[in-house]
Amino acid sequence: MDRRGQVHPSALPHRGMITTIRKSLGAYCPSWLTTWESKGLVKSPRLVLSLAFFVVLVSLIQLIGPLQAADDVLTADKTAYLNLARQGWSYRLRTTMLGRDLSIPIHIDGKRLAGAYLCIVGDQPHPITVQTIDAFRRLIERVFGRPLLTRYAGSSAAGCGTGRVVMLRLYSGAPPNQSLSADLDWMNEVYALGLQAQRAYVATSPAMAQTFFGRRGQGTHIMVQQPRRRRIGTLEERFYRSILIEELYQSFTFGMDVLLFDRTSPFVSKLQEKPINLHRLPWNSKAFMQALLKASPAGLCAFDVFMLHAIARSPAEQTNEPAFIDFIEAEYDTLIAIAGETLKIPFLTRLLDPACAGR
Repeated sequence: MDRRGQVHPSALPHRGMITTIRKSLGAYCPSWLTTWESKGLVKSPRLVLSLAFFVVLVSLIQLIGPLQAADDVLTADKTAYLNLARQGWSYRLRTTMLGRDLSIPIHIDGKRLAGAYLCIVGDQPHPITVQTIDAFRRLIERVFGRPLLTRYAGSSAAGCGTGRVVMLRLYSGAPPNQSLSADLDWMNEVYALGLQAQRAYVATSPAMAQTFFGRRGQGTHIMVQQPRRRRIGTLEERFYRSILIEELYQSFTFGMDVLLFDRTSPFVSKLQEKPINLHRLPWNSKAFMQALLKASPAGLCAFDVFMLHAIARSPAEQTNEPAFIDFIEAEYDTLIAIAGETLKIPFLTRLLDPACAGR
């Protein structure tokens, strides 16, 4: 700094440093980066030093989140975890889609999706979507020891191919009901699901998922709304990230929604939902987004990571049978320790809700 209090050009960060900081901001806070770029802030070298301090601060916060979650899971109450596991995974399917062939057997086992690949169709993924999928993909690989391959296949489900495929249709704006119907018709033909041919299906929420069991295997279909604009606010970012995390997690674990009627109780799992009436609110309204974020956690909790490890290690034939809960009870301490190590990984911050209770 010279006598006039000005920063000397030699002390300013070089272009490579500016590029590095921009990439870091894009990874942590893409909506902020877009705003700053539109105002020309990141082009000013004198502001880059301030931005560098901000990146360091955000990085430290990123580290604190997983460490707190790891502490939560290590102090978790065994009885509470077992009770919640029973609520989310001890179930029998008593209903099915209208017109489905009921003679087709159903086998609920989260391990079956280990080694599957995520096929994205519809709209191109938004940056928030890309970041969320990447973090979830890394979590699945960490837990199951097998990569979750991901690719974009265009507008049609036919581009996904066959095999163990989880199809994710992304859309912005109004739900693409015609594409949804075409997706399910294609899956019906490929997997012999026994559904009524040429039936029209309608989206009932901005994010929905279902696994279908057929005579030639099983197929999972997820349809999630994402931001229409590249520049979005904090509320939108939390909302769209939250609904995508929920559908991905439930699709890969077969965990069921758990109603939490005590509105004063803290959330322990992404599966938990406090009953709320959203029928009269438009999906893209702030009131809808705020209400949904209050009704369930914005991300995964320590318990959810614990259950992923339980599914990956369970010898039970199905993860919705009593033997699965027996395994969790017997191996509880081991699972807690493994989950605690996973929760220390910094990239999980993009998936976790720090407001979750650990007990």
